[in-house]
This record gives sequence, C-alpha cells and structure tokens, in this order.
Amino acid sequence: MNTNNIRNVVILGHQGSGKTSLVESLAFTAKLIPQKGEVEKKNTISDYTADEQRRGGSIQTTVIPLEYNGYKINLLDIPGNDDFISEAIGVTGVVKGAVLVIDASVGVQVGTIKHYNMLKKKGVPTFIFVNKMDKEEVDFDLVLEDIREKLGKEVISFCYPLGHEKSFDGFANAVDLKAHIYNGKECVEAEIYPDKRDKVLELHNTIVEEVAKTDDALLEKFFNGEDFSQKEIRDSLRIGVLRGDLTPLIVGCATKNIGIQTLLNMFIYYLPKPNDLKPLEAHDENGNDKVVPTSVDEPFSAYVFKTIVDQYAGTVNLIKVCSGVLHLGDEVYVNGGTQRVSMLYTMTGKKLDNVSEVGAGDICAVTRLEKVRSGDSLSSPKSITIFKPVKYPTAVIYKAIVLDNKNDESKLGPALAKMQLEDPALDVKRNNETKQLLLGGLSDSHINFALEKLKTTYKINLTTEKMKIIYRESIRSTAEGDGRYVKQSGGSGFYGVVKMRFEPAEENVFAEEVFGGAVPKNYFPAVEKGFFEALNSGLLAGFPVIGVRGVLVDGKYHPVDSNEQAFKMAGILAFKDAYLKCRPVILEPIMRIRVNAETKYTGNILSDLNTRRARIQNIEEKEHGYQEIEALVPEAEIIDYVTQLKSLTQASGFFNREFVDYEELPEYLKDKVIQENKITQ
Repeated sequence: MNTNNIRNVVILGHQGSGKTSLVESLAFTAKLIPQKGEVEKKNTISDYTADEQRRGGSIQTTVIPLEYNGYKINLLDIPGNDDFISEAIGVTGVVKGAVLVIDASVGVQVGTIKHYNMLKKKGVPTFIFVNKMDKEEVDFDLVLEDIREKLGKEVISFCYPLGHEKSFDGFANAVDLKAHIYNGKECVEAEIYPDKRDKVLELHNTIVEEVAKTDDALLEKFFNGEDFSQKEIRDSLRIGVLRGDLTPLIVGCATKNIGIQTLLNMFIYYLPKPNDLKPLEAHDENGNDKVVPTSVDEPFSAYVFKTIVDQYAGTVNLIKVCSGVLHLGDEVYVNGGTQRVSMLYTMTGKKLDNVSEVGAGDICAVTRLEKVRSGDSLSSPKSITIFKPVKYPTAVIYKAIVLDNKNDESKLGPALAKMQLEDPALDVKRNNETKQLLLGGLSDSHINFALEKLKTTYKINLTTEKMKIIYRESIRSTAEGDGRYVKQSGGSGFYGVVKMRFEPAEENVFAEEVFGGAVPKNYFPAVEKGFFEALNSGLLAGFPVIGVRGVLVDGKYHPVDSNEQAFKMAGILAFKDAYLKCRPVILEPIMRIRVNAETKYTGNILSDLNTRRARIQNIEEKEHGYQEIEALVPEAEIIDYVTQLKSLTQASGFFNREFVDYEELPEYLKDKVIQENKITQ
C-alpha cells in the first residue's frame, strides 16, 4: 500500500461509550465483515478473548485494518477502562490520528478528559464522535456546550443532528451543507430540514471563519464576502486539524450505521498521512539523534507498540513500520543482536494473515522473535535505529501472592512473565526479606483482574495478603563493644577477642585501627565478615542495619586456637554488645509521588497528604486545568492511596511513585512497628 494512502487511527473513549460497536460499524461499512457483531452476543472482531467476552469490554489493543476507496485504514481499538491505560499510552505514541467516542446520553466523562489530554499532549489530530444520539433525553446543544467547556473551544461541530431520541435518523453536514438520512439500511443524501437550516448555516459560518484563519489569501477572500470552494474548505480544515487548532465533531449512532461513512471519508480528507507531522524520536547505536522519514526509500526501521501472548501463535509483536520495507526472511537488528523474521502477518482481530512484505507507515505483526517486547526497536543491521521507548506508568499498589497449592509454583513464574509482556504496567518482584512475592498494578481492580486471569487462564489458585513494608535499622551515636569467642573442647579450640567501635556513616563500611599486632592482619577479613553478617539483623525488630562504620581497634589472639571462625564470631558479638548503646533507630522507606489532578481538587489532596505525613516539594501548573503535586511520603502511608485518590478526585486523579531514601521513623510509631514485626517474623 502506498504510504500516502495509509491512515493509522486509534479509537478511544470512556468505558461503555460504544468504541467496539463503532469499530464493528466501520468494518461493516468498509465491507471487511458481512454482518456486524454485538458486544452483548460476544461476537465482535475486537473483543475476541475469553476475558473480554466475560467482562463485556475491551482489555487489550486490537488492530482492525480496513480498505476503503483505495486507502488502508488501520483502526486500533483500545480499552476505555483506566486499569488498562498502558494500552492507550503505547498506541498513541505511534499513531497520527484518533477518534474520541462520547456517549451522548452521558456526556464528557473522566476517561474522555484523560484520553483527550493525552492526545493533545502528544499532538495527535483528533475527531470527536458523539455516539448514541438515539438515546432518550439527549440535547445536542447541551452536549456540545459540555464538550467545548471541558475539552476546549477548538472543538468545532461539523454537523447538526436531525431527528430526536428514537426518531434520530441522521445529520446535516455543515461543511458541504448536505443532509445524510438513515433509511433503515444506510445513510442517503437529502435536503436539510427547513427548521434546521439556520442552525446548520450558523455552524457552517463558524467553519468558514476557521478556514479563513489558515491562510492570508483566504482571509482576504472572506472579508470581501466571497464564497470558498469545497476544495478550499477541505484543504484548509485539514491544515487546522493537523496543527491541532481544530477538533472536528460529528454525531451518529454506531448501531444504526449513522455517521459511519462520513467518518471514513474524514479519515481520508483530514487525518495525516504517515509521513506528515514529526517522526518518532530516534537515535543510532552511538546515541546520536537520528531523523527517520516515513518513506519506503529509507532503510528499514520499526517500533514494537504492543505484545500479545497467543496460545497458538506464541508471542505476537505488533509493530509500526517507521521507514523502509520489511520483507519475510529479513535479518533485523534488535536488542543488540540480529534475528531473522520468519513469520510476518497482518492482524485482524485475532486472525493472522500471512504477508510477504510491509512498507513504511503500515502496521503488521511478527512472531518467533526472542525476548522482544513492547518498547523495542527493529531496524536494518546496516542502519541501526533505536526509537525512544514509551514511558509506561509505574505500579502504585502491591499485593502479596500466596499459592493454594505449592505445586503451582513452577507454573506461576512463566504465567506472570507472559502477563507482564502483555501489560507493561504490571510489576512483579520477590522480597527476600519478607519472603513475599509481590504483584503490583495501577489500582486494586487492575491487580484483581490479573489475579483473576491467573485463575481462569493459567489455572493457578491463590489468595493474597497485605504487602509488608521493608524497614531498616541504623544508629545515631558512637559506642564500643567487646566480642569474645573462646571455646575449648579438647584438641584445637576457638580463640578470638576483639574490641570494635561503631559509628554513624553514609554507608556500611569496615575499617581497622589496630596497633602492635594485637590482631594479626590475616584475621581482619574474618572480623569484617562477622561485622557485615551482624548487620543483616538489628536488635530492635530484626531489620537489616544500614549506615554503620565498624572499626576494629584492639583484640587478642592465641597462636594455636585462633582461627577465622573465632574472629568472625567475635566481630558479631562485638556488634551486639555495642548496638543498644549506639541509640539505634528504625528507618522507614520514603517515596516520591507525583499526583496529577484537576486544580479544583488540590485542596482536598493536600489535606489528605498532610494526614499521611507527606512533605510537599512542589506544585506545578499543567495543561488543561491540571496540577502536579510532588511530595515525599512514607511508603506505609500510601499502601491504599490510589483508592483514596480516586475517591477524592472522582476517579480523575492519578499518581506515580519512586523510592527515594530511608528516614527515621517517628518515635511514637516505633513501638507499633516493632510489635507488628515481632509477630510476623
């Protein structure tokens, strides 16, 4: 397919807005499928997995390639649920067009705003499709006002609905001033209803004003009262859409196929070609910036934007070919080495169709590439290209996994690895100190979905328990301790005597200040080994000890009975002798969190953070009425924070977190932490 005739379009919207139904109608109108499926009947081409059919909604990205009037339109249907926001983040990094679906009966929802802000931030030209116009009590003028108020004045309606509620049967196109009426089977052109003509002309004049702004010659023509040709209007609107100055809005009903053909034509008229706008950020093997034009004449390069684990095909990598042509059998550079592309497909829902080559700007699937996952780059070995990977959100809540049957342990690791391939926002880590296997996600429901998948797909039964916080111990003053390990049991004995000084330090370190050979140098490593072994368990609550400098200052040895074991044990005993004299404290992990939420919720968020012992570091104004609050807060205080934040912000707020350092636990909490960990250890 000619690169200029390709459009890559992501379909987004709040959960339940009708994205999957819209994709079905687009596929039906483009004659990809003979009849439309329905979400309720679990027979749509997008939601094909057992998990999606059970939930009645999308949980992963699906590619639906259409051919329409000589163009190829790759639709990417992504989940509307916030738990799968990583799908939207991965896809919006590689597309240059989007449709934001809004349920007319509900209006702008939290997911709508999040998705729109993401698209604007990434500079993705966007259409708004107001779906379900046939629902009861839908007032389009109020819906449009709500959209422009919450999403921005750049939203311009390209049409006006005709009919109301169940009698909604089409719309008047305010660009070409033609009506499109649904006759029960399809939309046909007709005259605009007389009572709607003034309203449609008002929208048309608004569009003409926007057209005039795109070019000085057109502006002069506008002031002279001259009419614009349809080509002038269309070309100028395209410029406005590509710049992000315009967000066209159309109305329709996916289940009745109203607005579908218009939307397909708008993909062709107004959305960017793959070689429009700026290319993905990239560099060569030496880290030097590299510009990669979207052209078949350039060396091959591609970006992996989604990984799927299929029970039959194995690991399927969905890739956007950014330049050149990928042929079946090509050797490609990936992750520091070369691999052969032995399987090359186009993917339509779950169906894989073999192809021999795919050109720049197009989307395809490859299998049988080892250790390749979302965010990786493929390129010609003769012209290595590495694209800047998408930054996925970090896990913000963790649960510990407890297997019902220990025999499932061999299945658990591979299952979790496959799930992480498909969902980069899932985090798995084993805490050797607490002996817990932790599963992290973006919300409680996100983790619960993963746990359900382990049970239903991988047949692993398990329960969960609360994550244990990893504390540390340290000292606040200097003290000396004696370590004496002397034993005689017939034959060779044990004799090791040391005096050590322990003092606060930046990190754990061993030193010696022995004079006169009181302890031979060959025993210094044994004392050091004992010192570091003693640090593994403090005497307050058994937590590892950090920030201690242990200095060997004196000791005694026996020419026959002294050995390494004796001096190692002496080092341990010296530490224990001095520890409680060094004013030991418990340290708690401190996290840096960045909370993003609408400005109107800032006061509530700050009040809540104050109760969590947070220290506010910065408040920064962001786009579209959002603020980012940066704070340092103890990890123990944010175990459940994601749930509380959603409650405080009506589900619009989100945050990321990262470990910063350990800090002293307040004295009033010390006894509680010690008591809890004595019980659990």
